[in-house]
Amino acid sequence: MGGAGSAGRALAALLLAASVLSAALLAPGGSSTPDLDKKKPVELKMDQALLVIHNELPGTNLTVYWNFDRCYHCLLQVLATVSQSRKAGRPGIAAVAVSTQHGSILQLNNTAEDKEVCRLEYKFGEFGNYSLLVKHVRDGVSEIACDLVVNKEPVDSNLPVGIAFLVGMVLAIVVSFLRFLLRFVFIMGTSIFLSMTSILQRGCSKFRLLGKIAWRSFLLICIGIFVVNPNYCLGPLSWEKARIPGVLQRLGATYFVVAVLELLFAKPVPETCASERSCFSLLDITASWPQWLFVLILEGVWLALTFFLPVPGCPTGYLGPGGIGDGGRYRNCTGGAAGYVDRLLLGDQHLYQHPSSAVLYHTEVAYDPEGILGTINSIVMAFLGVQAGKILLYYKDQTRGILIRFAAWGCLLGLVSVALTKASENEGFIPVNKNLWSISYVTTLSSLAFLILLALYPVVDVKGLWTGAPFFYPGMNSILVYVGHEVFANYFPFQWKLGDQQSHKEHLVQNMVATALWVLIAFALYKKKVFWKI
Repeated sequence: MGGAGSAGRALAALLLAASVLSAALLAPGGSSTPDLDKKKPVELKMDQALLVIHNELPGTNLTVYWNFDRCYHCLLQVLATVSQSRKAGRPGIAAVAVSTQHGSILQLNNTAEDKEVCRLEYKFGEFGNYSLLVKHVRDGVSEIACDLVVNKEPVDSNLPVGIAFLVGMVLAIVVSFLRFLLRFVFIMGTSIFLSMTSILQRGCSKFRLLGKIAWRSFLLICIGIFVVNPNYCLGPLSWEKARIPGVLQRLGATYFVVAVLELLFAKPVPETCASERSCFSLLDITASWPQWLFVLILEGVWLALTFFLPVPGCPTGYLGPGGIGDGGRYRNCTGGAAGYVDRLLLGDQHLYQHPSSAVLYHTEVAYDPEGILGTINSIVMAFLGVQAGKILLYYKDQTRGILIRFAAWGCLLGLVSVALTKASENEGFIPVNKNLWSISYVTTLSSLAFLILLALYPVVDVKGLWTGAPFFYPGMNSILVYVGHEVFANYFPFQWKLGDQQSHKEHLVQNMVATALWVLIAFALYKKKVFWKI
């Protein structure tokens, strides 16, 4: 029992620290260089480069279109227009800032005929200076060449991050994997079963435990809406613009459903003959058939609504981002049925106003990644976490049996993901999509979670080679650290004015200091035996 708890605490703590540390990789940059056409400076920010386009084609104005190569089936966007060459040696010139976050697609069209002149793909480097020379191959030949020249080498923006990763390589690998488990959902399911079993064994009545479950869920939802609501950034929070979904809200709803489900149907864990159970026994699954039935029905509801609910102006079963994706044909269809259900039941103003899809796909409608339909799949993921907890208790004296089950679940869920996605990024039946919390996303993360448990269980519980420190301490006060980070993220000493706002190194140092401070705060609270529980 103690060993299983330590594994759960270590995983939860690692996950929390990873989510805070990952903020170090998401910061903005700066430099300036002259715009050769307008004689005004083009201010470069972090993750940008300068591109100077030279049009040496006489009598031909050019329109330059651009987009990320990561933008799936996206409509190209106008980047610049370049006037025709006035005379030999005097090309038309335009200077623009281009993003370096992903590879770029550039397409140059003859403006008058809207006919493609040339097309190229290139990965620009941060603060680099590039020239794109558009000219005839040689005099008297109609063939056109587009040559990209590097005028100034880019900076190595990955160097600070690389050094930080090399310092703690093993730790970084673990943290990077755990980051994708996303906000405790799987490990929360594991802890639900372990803690509930312990409480019931101590004689607590189910009715009293139900009251505790309801109260804890209510508090999580209230903290999410009124304390860490991101719509504060829009000004003083009012109910008309309060974001209703959110991370803690989803955790509260997920916890309530999974905990009540276990409370109603869970059977006592057999204490006898544990060592005699076969490695091929399925008692941990068959004893939970009512819960499995309920969860499968829930998943059926998600599939039915996602693929068969008519969404006005959108194709039925649409899973795309809308905006400029899919050639711009479904601009207001972001999230398909998931977005439509949220907008219909909650209203646009109560949803997240700055979804990540707006950056890459230029979407204009509100979309919430913690919406209603996605919560169904978070319940599925938490229930898979419950299954991990049952393995730990049903086979607590059989290290080999536990490891076999963790491996089996990891492989099975991984194969389900491969089948759903056709082992591709975007071409499968149900692609892995974090914003949708698609079922393939859940099976992929749950597979990874079981495989991580497979690696950590012998290290933490069996051999005792690692206690989980220093991440054990934030795990003991995970809600406090999460809420504290959300509320005080923009306050000193967690954030301060940087000497160079466009420096990856300074942003990385700032976020690493903030992470270390929260670990120290959690350690001090642990030593003082202060634990914030809800």
